Amino acid sequence: MASINISSIYFRVFILRGIPDLEPSYVWISIPLFIMFILAISGNLLMLLLIKMEPRLHNPMYYFLSTLSLTDLVLSSSISLKMLSIFWLNHKEISFLSCLVQMFFIHCFTSLESGVLMAMAFDRYMAICNPLHYTSALTNTLIVKIVVALVIRGIVIVTPCPWMASRLPYCRTVHIPHSYCDHMAVVKLACTDTTINSAYGLTVVLIVIVFDVSSIAVSYVFILRTILRLSSANSKNKAFGTCTSHISIIIMFYTLMAIFSFLSHRYGKKIPPYVHIIFSDIYLLVPPMLNPLIYGIKTTLIREETWKILKNIKNNCRTRWNSDEKRTCHKI
Repeated sequence: MASINISSIYFRVFILRGIPDLEPSYVWISIPLFIMFILAISGNLLMLLLIKMEPRLHNPMYYFLSTLSLTDLVLSSSISLKMLSIFWLNHKEISFLSCLVQMFFIHCFTSLESGVLMAMAFDRYMAICNPLHYTSALTNTLIVKIVVALVIRGIVIVTPCPWMASRLPYCRTVHIPHSYCDHMAVVKLACTDTTINSAYGLTVVLIVIVFDVSSIAVSYVFILRTILRLSSANSKNKAFGTCTSHISIIIMFYTLMAIFSFLSHRYGKKIPPYVHIIFSDIYLLVPPMLNPLIYGIKTTLIREETWKILKNIKNNCRTRWNSDEKRTCHKI
């Protein structure tokens, strides 16, 4: 009997309410969210294109950056496509299995993004503290192993969340007061004790944040100590310059995660639900949008290659325009 109940749950259809109480403003809310999604997709695709085309970007730092861009592409797509269909087409239905898949992708790739930021801190540590062994130590094989290990970590620690959620009985309501299938938002609909689910979700967040942030902090303690020992002010500025973009992304990502993903879920009962939902949507869309912009602005090599591509596009358009104009004049 229990197996029948569990298997039949996959035929259930849930309703994602989007942002409750703000339904009349969906069109206006969707505009900035759509812009953020387009910027995230175009910016990260451009970053991947630059790293692939430019041989000077074929080094460990940019390999990790390309992994971050791939992660951001999956993360932003996982939330935005369904969210925009709710706001624009009023398509709120989602099958329970699709909900579990979305839950897995969102939380797994959030964990992966945190892990990539940790790996990038290790990359900066090797580049600044052990520059002579940088390229020989951080080989392509090691980079692949690090990324695979981070992917496996995300899969292992996140998979129990949708699995345990799939085994809960849902008899209260089918309406999820959210714009995507967040783990806690789904679990709260169950008509049974969900202490284990809540505790495990909290444990996953703590493991990822505490371990990754601690590793990043240790890396930057050694980096700072090495930089302060440099005798040349120019060398110090150059070393700091290679870390500013990474530090900016770290501060943005973990601040948003701590405030909107962790604190607001457990301690934000006084916050109106629509405020929490809006900020949780922004929390997942802002980092993928800003990551390529931050690296593009603060990294000289990426900035130069971006301007080179834009200049080539401009010259090609001008050449094509002039040829079309001459052809038209010749016909006249």
